[in-house]
Amino acid sequence: MAANNHIALELLRKAHPPQTATTIFTEKVLHKPLLLRPTSPDPNSQDARARRRLQRVRKKEKSRRRQKPKPLSAKEKRVTGIYDVSKDLQKYHLYVTLYRMWIRYIWEILGMVKGKANRVTPQGAGVKLASADFHGAKVMVVRSKSVSLVGLRGIVVRDTKFTFQIITQQNELKVMPKIHTIFRIQIPQPDAVEENPNAKLDKDIGDEEMGENVLIFELHGTSFEHRAIDRATKKFKPHNMVDL
Repeated sequence: MAANNHIALELLRKAHPPQTATTIFTEKVLHKPLLLRPTSPDPNSQDARARRRLQRVRKKEKSRRRQKPKPLSAKEKRVTGIYDVSKDLQKYHLYVTLYRMWIRYIWEILGMVKGKANRVTPQGAGVKLASADFHGAKVMVVRSKSVSLVGLRGIVVRDTKFTFQIITQQNELKVMPKIHTIFRIQIPQPDAVEENPNAKLDKDIGDEEMGENVLIFELHGTSFEHRAIDRATKKFKPHNMVDL
């Protein structure tokens, strides 16, 4: 009885014959649920949505904290002076130990071993020296287009792309450009420093007391105008020096 008085059946009877209206009502309306959207959202679903949004925000903040800090710009480095050598540290004796460490490092680079005949050729050693790290090396300027630099010698405290910064025996910080400059380094043989090694290594470049068991190299600064970390992976090839 209730189905005969259904509003949907009355509307269908106005548009279709009675038998057709009854069939449509039975198949399409009576036995099929009608899903309606609620007029107000479910409070539980709103809470779940808010929780998901809060989780996304927290996850994003956590990943942001894990990110590496942004490196300093060149201007910020100059302002902070993080690479500057302060006056208190411009003391020659502070870097003598660094020089001794560099000698043993360059022995390993060149394959020089105590008690063995070490054959070092310019062809083999040139590429290795060009890619080596010179922090701690003793260098001396033998030729340069800037006459005031000739004769300067000291321990390298900073090896930049275009300059060597050295500490002289007069406790002065000097900046020497690599371009159009030839540097000399002297490397004693391992066997020559077995007796009293520190006294041998502490001799300055050009001292006659260094003896004959010393390898002397002259490096053209124009050829390795690269940072030390970049030279380690760079392949150097021999070529003519047209600027000398």
